[in-house]
Amino acid sequence: MKKILLAVLAAVAVISIGSQAFAAAEAKTEAPSTKIIVYYFHGSFRCYTCTNMEKYSREAVETNFKKELASGKLDFKAVNVEDRDNEHFVDDYKLYTKSLILSMVKDGKEIKSKNLDKIWQLARNKKKFISYATGEVTAFLKDVQ
Repeated sequence: MKKILLAVLAAVAVISIGSQAFAAAEAKTEAPSTKIIVYYFHGSFRCYTCTNMEKYSREAVETNFKKELASGKLDFKAVNVEDRDNEHFVDDYKLYTKSLILSMVKDGKEIKSKNLDKIWQLARNKKKFISYATGEVTAFLKDVQ
């Protein structure tokens, strides 16, 4: 009788632990309803300055927003607007050159965006570029729940 009781208790414990692990994994995979996407838009031709601007943008996001990236509140995407599937971004954001755009998306729809138009002025100063991009992303993140 004791063996049966111990077996039942062990089975209940295993089921309980398994359901808690499943619930935790499920909670981690749920994306937040509001998130920020940091887009670096470029074309097929990539000069040294343009390549650096992407590198600085990525570094600003990946270095300063690790927690937000891990939680899904923030995402960084480098996008070639000359690829057929991405051409719509030119009209969507009125792009005329390489650009860094912040996009706030709620429930799958963009509700706000901002073109960080000072990146060209700061392209030759990595420290100021990263500081500018970090400050703008921080301000945008304040509106994310």
